[in-house]
Amino acid sequence: MWKDCETNIDLLDFDYLVDVTKNIIQNDELTPSTIGIYGDWGSGKSSLMDMVMSELSKDKDVLCLKFNGWLFEGYEDAKVALIGSILDEISKKKKLSEKAKGVLKNLYDNTDFIKLSSKLAKYGIDFFLTGGVLTLTDITIETVKNALSSKGTEVEKEEIEGVFKAFKSKEVRKSIKSFHDDFANLLKQTKIKRLVVFIDELDRCKHDTILDTLEAIRLFLFAKGTSFVIGADERQIRYAVQMKYPDVEGNQIDIGKEYLEKLIQYPIRIPQLGRKEVEFYIMCLLFEKDFCDDLTSIRKIIKEGKEQNFLDFELTYELIKEKSNDLAEKLKDTISLSKQISSVLAKGLNGNPRHCKRFLNAMELRIQMANYRKIKLDRKILSKIMLIEYFRDTFYKRFAELQPTDSGELEEIGFIENDKWDDAKELGIWKDDAWIIDWLKIEPKLAKEDLKPYFYFSRESIRNGSFVKQQNLGNEASKILERLLSEGDSARIEAIKSALNVPEYEAAVIHKTLISKIESATEIEKSIFQSYIEWSGARTELYVETIAALERISATKIKASFIPLITGFAQKLTNKTKIIELYSKWQQENPKIKSAIENDLKSLK
Repeated sequence: MWKDCETNIDLLDFDYLVDVTKNIIQNDELTPSTIGIYGDWGSGKSSLMDMVMSELSKDKDVLCLKFNGWLFEGYEDAKVALIGSILDEISKKKKLSEKAKGVLKNLYDNTDFIKLSSKLAKYGIDFFLTGGVLTLTDITIETVKNALSSKGTEVEKEEIEGVFKAFKSKEVRKSIKSFHDDFANLLKQTKIKRLVVFIDELDRCKHDTILDTLEAIRLFLFAKGTSFVIGADERQIRYAVQMKYPDVEGNQIDIGKEYLEKLIQYPIRIPQLGRKEVEFYIMCLLFEKDFCDDLTSIRKIIKEGKEQNFLDFELTYELIKEKSNDLAEKLKDTISLSKQISSVLAKGLNGNPRHCKRFLNAMELRIQMANYRKIKLDRKILSKIMLIEYFRDTFYKRFAELQPTDSGELEEIGFIENDKWDDAKELGIWKDDAWIIDWLKIEPKLAKEDLKPYFYFSRESIRNGSFVKQQNLGNEASKILERLLSEGDSARIEAIKSALNVPEYEAAVIHKTLISKIESATEIEKSIFQSYIEWSGARTELYVETIAALERISATKIKASFIPLITGFAQKLTNKTKIIELYSKWQQENPKIKSAIENDLKSLK
């Protein structure tokens, strides 16, 4: 299996992005600089930063450090956490002269001032951040109490004393404005030619933390020789800005965009992986796991191939065979497997490296469990079955239920593999699903295979969806799901507007979560049902799955108010036959909704 975290080994062809980032950092004319590494959740932002950090750290005059604001959130003010982490790292990594120690002390003292200012802000006083002229030596307990009283806020004297406790014996500078000059002086005294701070996981933080971190860079740390590399989903940063600074009515300026462009000078966006890149990535992961002894030879072939024709380079069996027949034979099955699943994963996962790795990890985990039971699972068969588990959950469950109790050919899958859809009573509903049609073309054919062991090792997924639940959603998809479950009309409308912003796999997970909530409910709430139907109607690839899921719901759970929602969904379908048949069935099973169905049936025929 593969570790689900960042790496400084380049399997994603990020070398050109590494070089571009390095060039900005090393260019004297561009310092100080702020660089944004933008990409979706799981796109490789952290790995790219690690690669850049690894390259830069080879120079002894460059000090690199990584800061994760998410780890400090809730424990310390964002500005203080960032500044303190940088000062701590400098004091640890560099042998300081007496002069440098003095400058460092001033900086620590002024960091305490920032901390005090933040604490006072919580009480409703903001001496520093509002541009006030008071300094720490001017602020007394009485000053604070008077200010609080003027705001109608009462705080115990002991609580205020606690804020001041750490400052009694310190000679704090008269003004925080000296911080910027002192910081630049510290870099000079410690002979740090370049200070590069990599800020990761920023998009996982709360909105205030995001903005405080970015503002701390500009206010206190933006000195010559410094570079800040910020890895984040650009949309989350812009959203944080918009939450704090809403657009002015009638103003056409995008506040989030303008603010971000002011703070981030050099945006570097990680491109989405295409089919060939996903194929290459999966192939390299499998080579790394299964053929450690041959990695040097494999990498040499890859390096030479890319140097000859980078844009059209593709690692194939034929290319490897030209170099080594034995190596090509050894790698043949891995190459074939990579090609088999890459086209589906590239499209369905939007070329997301983390999701690709998690797919492979889930596959390897099942193979290991089977090996423990002395059962051998074929990777090609397993991966093909797992593709429907990922992207067509309802089909997958129906397929699993059809497995014969004894060995023998599975008629239903045989029918659809041979394009005899009319003979397939259980699976025939997916006749119009283009994704399923393409999936059936993937080798090997399954009708004559004994699939019981494959479904045995996925039985928890079939029962309660635990496999899908463990696949974390990205930030955008998580917010969409949260809004769909919130029971609010405005939240649902916002979620549906963003329906096409997430990859097919995440859309399927959201769909599965909603239908699972509906199926497990004693009484279905209209708001959740509406979220489910509108989400299903927003993505064409969910149409057939939705019809199949509706067929599973007992008619006694369906309310008359649900019918217009289903009819609205049905209007989007090219073939409305299945909905008409479902309505006829429900009419007989639940007289309470008969009238509502009769009214809507007219518009469907």
